[in-house]
Amino acid sequence: MSRQQRRRRPVREEEEALEEWIPRTRLGQMVKDGHINSLEEILAQNLVVREPEILDALFPDIRQEVADVSLVQRQSDSGELKSFRITVIVGNGQGVIGIGVGKASEFVPAVRAAEAKAKLNITVFRRGCGSWECRCSDMHSIPFQVSGAAGSISVILKPAPKGTGLVTADVGKLVLRIAGLKDVWSVTKGRSRTHSNFAKAYVYALMKTYKMLPPQEWSAPGVYG
Repeated sequence: MSRQQRRRRPVREEEEALEEWIPRTRLGQMVKDGHINSLEEILAQNLVVREPEILDALFPDIRQEVADVSLVQRQSDSGELKSFRITVIVGNGQGVIGIGVGKASEFVPAVRAAEAKAKLNITVFRRGCGSWECRCSDMHSIPFQVSGAAGSISVILKPAPKGTGLVTADVGKLVLRIAGLKDVWSVTKGRSRTHSNFAKAYVYALMKTYKMLPPQEWSAPGVYG
């Protein structure tokens, strides 16, 4: 099965799960009662998401992609134990993205665990057109150059004009597509075969688009488009 194959539970199953959901936190109860209707409100109040169902309620169109599948072997007194290590990316293509890693002795439970962690780690990022060659108002790229790192992987994402496409490796394209981006240049350093860290570096770079730039970076290429 392809690593980039989309995996999602049937819509009816998701709706039934939300109807039967009994919130365990105050934030979950506020979301279910309709007092909080966006992730921005949660971030503005500095609240912590501790239930993945909160994201299912806020983003019914959220989708997930499996970015990496690896088999972990561990030696114990009873013999050799094997488990799956799955990296999942979730997003809605409109400025929301998250990544999580799950482990289990079977494939499907590992995917479910990774999906739940990705939803708990979900955050927002900014889209835009920061390319001086394009200067349009569509949100097809990123507003300015950002960088991210995870393990031995470091990545730089740069705004690109319309029609450029996603100039990156397959895992990077997977992250950027689920993020809803169409045109991005990238520069990657490190062991790109480590798909989990590769995906994390891209997500961490996108997260920086939501942060305030320090004054010394105001003149960086692509900031003003």
